[in-house]
This record gives sequence, C-alpha cells and structure tokens, in this order.
Amino acid sequence: MKIRVGFGFDVHQLQEGKEFWLGGINISNAKKGAVGHSDADVLIHAVCDALLGAAGMRDIGFHFSDTSSEFKGIDSKILLARVMDLLRKENYTIGNVDCTLVLESPKINLHIDSMKQTLAAIMNIEAGDLGIKATTNEKMGYVGREEGVCAYAVALIQK
Repeated sequence: MKIRVGFGFDVHQLQEGKEFWLGGINISNAKKGAVGHSDADVLIHAVCDALLGAAGMRDIGFHFSDTSSEFKGIDSKILLARVMDLLRKENYTIGNVDCTLVLESPKINLHIDSMKQTLAAIMNIEAGDLGIKATTNEKMGYVGREEGVCAYAVALIQK
C-alpha cells in the first residue's frame, strides 16, 4: 500500500452583499461573503488542493482555471467531485482529511456537522474521517479585520 499526504491552503476576500459558502453549505447568517471566480468556498478549495497535492496532481487552479467561463460561479462541491474522479482514476482512496477554518465571524460551530456530512458524502468517506475546526485570528491581520477568510487542509490518501 502506498500512503501519501497533501497540504492545502486557500484564502478569499470578504465582501458585504455576497453569499458565504463554507464546506458546501450556505452560511445564511453571515454579514459578508467570500469573493471569487467560483462560489469561493475556501474550505472545499483547501481540501481539493490537499487531495491533489497528495496525489502529485498539481493544484486546483491547474485543473479548474479561474479565467475559464466554465467555472464562473460554479458550486465548489462540483469541483470536489471532479477531484475525486481524478483520484479514483489513479486508484487512490482517502484515509482522512483534517481542516481548519480561520475567520472572525460568523461563528460556525453550529454548521460543522452539516459541512462534515456534505463533504464526506462527496469524498465517499465516513464523517468521522473528516475533521473540521474553526478558529479566529485574534483580531490580527486581514482575517482579524474581517477582510478575508482562509482555510488549511491536510489529506491522507492511499493506493
């Protein structure tokens, strides 16, 4: 068995009047949403990069260009499903994925279980094999000023 680890990171600016998608669900109580070519779901984008990196398949931008009209406004769950197709073609399965969201507001603790169920189903893993945590940046930097949101992810895959 071949075991590989990948790391992913993503960041998006926040702006009033935008929907806020995190972990495949809409955070309806958010005052600001993420700005991007797709739905700007930083959590899914970080997971995609972790999975692609573990498989040695470059990054999300390589596969889904932010200059392509095909991906304009796309639901990031579709991108994750396509990443899973790429992994399956190379006979990889996921061992586990661990993620950390960094944002000041809104508090997302009540949404984590929904995120886990949504993403685990797409990745064909048990919800227990997906860790999602959230923290603040203690009011420092672009995250602390609520100008942006970022996410980190680590994935273990096996062949």
